[in-house]
Amino acid sequence: MRRGSVMGVVVVLVGLVVMPLLVNGGGHDYGKALSKGLLFFEAQRSGVLPNTQRVNWRSNSGLQDGKASGVDLVGGYYDAGDNVKFGLPMAFTVTMMSWGILEYGKQMAGSGELGHALDAVKWGTDYFIKAHPQPYVLYGEVGDGNTDHYCWQRPEDMTTDRRAYRIDPEHPGSDLAAETAAAMAAASMVFRTHDPAYSGELLNHAKQLFDFADKYRGKYDSSITVAQKYYRSYSGYADELLWSAAWMYQATNEEYYLDYLGNNGDSMGGTGWAMPEFGWDVKYAGAQVLASKFLMQGKAGRHTAVFERFQQKAEYFMCSCLGKGTRNVRRTPGGLLFWQRWNNMQFITSASFLLTVYSDYLSSSSARNAITCSSSSSASPSELLSFAKSQVDYILGDNPRATSYMVGYGSTYPQQVHHRASSIVSIKVDPSFVSCRGGYNTWFGRKGSDPNLLDGALVGGPDAYDNFADERDNYEQTEPATYNNAPILGVLARLGGGSGGYNQLLPTQTSSPIVVEQKVTTSWRYNGRTYHRYSTVVTNNSGKTVTDLKLSLPKLYGPLWGLSKSGEAYAFPKWLNSLPAGKSFEFVYVQAASPIDVKVSGYTLG
Repeated sequence: MRRGSVMGVVVVLVGLVVMPLLVNGGGHDYGKALSKGLLFFEAQRSGVLPNTQRVNWRSNSGLQDGKASGVDLVGGYYDAGDNVKFGLPMAFTVTMMSWGILEYGKQMAGSGELGHALDAVKWGTDYFIKAHPQPYVLYGEVGDGNTDHYCWQRPEDMTTDRRAYRIDPEHPGSDLAAETAAAMAAASMVFRTHDPAYSGELLNHAKQLFDFADKYRGKYDSSITVAQKYYRSYSGYADELLWSAAWMYQATNEEYYLDYLGNNGDSMGGTGWAMPEFGWDVKYAGAQVLASKFLMQGKAGRHTAVFERFQQKAEYFMCSCLGKGTRNVRRTPGGLLFWQRWNNMQFITSASFLLTVYSDYLSSSSARNAITCSSSSSASPSELLSFAKSQVDYILGDNPRATSYMVGYGSTYPQQVHHRASSIVSIKVDPSFVSCRGGYNTWFGRKGSDPNLLDGALVGGPDAYDNFADERDNYEQTEPATYNNAPILGVLARLGGGSGGYNQLLPTQTSSPIVVEQKVTTSWRYNGRTYHRYSTVVTNNSGKTVTDLKLSLPKLYGPLWGLSKSGEAYAFPKWLNSLPAGKSFEFVYVQAASPIDVKVSGYTLG
């Protein structure tokens, strides 16, 4: 179903004062909500599922995607409750997940979820690499919404058309290419310390895609016309070009992209459009917040006047959400921001994220300590953050219905989600083929709870009067989407982990509390080759006990002692079940090569 729009890098600063904002966690477990919110992305995976897959009722799907076009497009995410891979919302999803990690990766690490967050981003970017086989070619959709919606089938049973649709110089799509460039650029920053080679590959794709978007102008849905009914780009492509330039500047620190923002901010609407919404279609508010960040960092230079106008529009957005502006966002009687009846949730989570990061930017700035909404009203950083928290708390159950709109969180949550995979018995439980129309006859109209729990999914949510009908055919309220979840991840990490005294205007480091140190203890020659014995010490620098540790050991060619194999990863040795705070353990390997790049791919903090 269409989840439409209402409309139709960093530099260390001197003299910044950090004033951490503390948030009272209240009655909600934001860490649990974060864990579940990330789990939802595993339910949305297309392609060959890894051995580390935790949503066990799903199986492999879409294994022929792209084959008819001579390209491998296996992988990526299904956008919502259907089985189509739409490129524009998928790219926005990855951009927002990456932004959340860049801002609040330390808090995610502290709750043991950073590894899962990185996996979620990489599942998307691995697909984008495949979808971008040439500098000026990008595949933007696999499947067709019309034929897909005619059927109600598990992804594993799909019989619908899996045609692939692309943009190229003769069929441009600046909005799609620019958003995908933003996703690749943001993700390149996420992986810069975790996987430098992969980070460089992503950034190379991002540069090519931004050039493609800017050089060959046009709306993507004029080229991929099958997307018009579902993800029409009502805002055009100017907002994506500005938004993408902001991400390119952060990822490269190249003046070209800063100049692009400064030179085009006025003509492309970045300083003119005062938008009260932010989502997969309309990116102006996001670009305005990033430009404001650059201004507060002292990076605007000769573009200062333009960036100040960007900031005025960013703060217009904040004031509109707070109810202090000249054109305020409507609220339900229960206090929830309300834009539209069809999947209103997408705008709530994205607005909550912008409010949260802008609050932290202000708190980290020595030049600003509040925003001015009118001659008689202003708002402090704590007010922005508190309001974002109120929206998250409403979503998690603090509302007139006492209902959580995150599936699996709390005692009362949606049971009949508009989602093909969750509403049909798992293929692992009953492998009998579910036909196109047979799924409607047997499963869609069924009044019982979904046979598979879509843990962590954020559904469309209540109407303008806080009413909600938990019915599978009520797609406006009960359908989830990846871009509902993506923005809230960072907010949940921030609310659960606090500010930690971090300065959000300084370079972000998504460091892990699990530290890995390696050294060569001995070397020898044998048959003309030099072998090394590597001692690897893993230390728990968090304040909690680590369990379920998973390590990735790519390019390991020799024997290994002191770890147990766990699927494609490695885990604690058999004699060790956990690692207390401040403790270490050692494993050893031998090979005639450089030390391997040991990666922490997952863990749980008790």
